[in-house]
Amino acid sequence: MAIGSKAKYTAAQKRKARHIEESYEQKGISPEKAAEIAWATVNKQSGGGERSGSGTHTSAREKKAARKDSAKNAVATRKEKASSNSLESHTKEYLLQRARALHIAGRSSMNKPELILALRREASTS
Repeated sequence: MAIGSKAKYTAAQKRKARHIEESYEQKGISPEKAAEIAWATVNKQSGGGERSGSGTHTSAREKKAARKDSAKNAVATRKEKASSNSLESHTKEYLLQRARALHIAGRSSMNKPELILALRREASTS
């Protein structure tokens, strides 16, 4: 089986990946990146291909823990974005000013999501 082949995945896993991929594409993510994120999510939640002979044997406990962890991360992200003082609610110009004040290198060529990530990294290291 070739690397990247999806032959070892169940129909349910393929459906889930397709659904995740479509939702990311609707958000404006490129199809290639959306597919990459979708399959990574399916792999994290289910432990990879599940058909017999796949060589991947993830215990039910590990799968449950991965799903729970993924759900907690999603909730935290949603809460953070909903917060009125979240970086997402500010303009790119404001984010550039904050990045300038923190002396973040490469800020002028960053887009808004990249500025947000850089500011969060800087805040976590300070």
